[in-house]
Amino acid sequence: QKGTVSSALLKTWLDDAFFKEHPPKSTGREYFGISYLERCLTICDDDNLSDADILATLTAFTAHSIAQEYRNYLPALPDEVLVCGGGSRNGYLLSLLQESLGNIPVMSTDQVGLNADAKEAIAFAVLAHWHQLKLPGNLPTVTGAKRELVLGRFFPTY
Repeated sequence: QKGTVSSALLKTWLDDAFFKEHPPKSTGREYFGISYLERCLTICDDDNLSDADILATLTAFTAHSIAQEYRNYLPALPDEVLVCGGGSRNGYLLSLLQESLGNIPVMSTDQVGLNADAKEAIAFAVLAHWHQLKLPGNLPTVTGAKRELVLGRFFPTY
């Protein structure tokens, strides 16, 4: 929050080819990994950005990429945005996301009675429920799997 966002670098990052792909899509370290980070840090060095500027720009990138994806790919903007996980504890990120989304309320799931740190536990509970209902828990168009599958195994303890 102490840094200054590099508008030029932010625009470069938001223009990345990944953001032009239509959903469903998913990525992680295989795309936005160490080599991607090293290229970005080289640009930051060339632009003489301080560590605070880099972090501010990365945080703005996170907020703006979420808002950009909503605008580009949702049929309508949501009535509200609920944030969970570690990002929900980052006040600067939440303020930038709120700024990017205008009048759409942005809040932590804590504010609606759902522990923001319980994201993974809830996800596994949903997957377990789907397993019991024999519903597939994967999206082949996102993961590259050959077909939909019921995920996991059930081991009764009785």
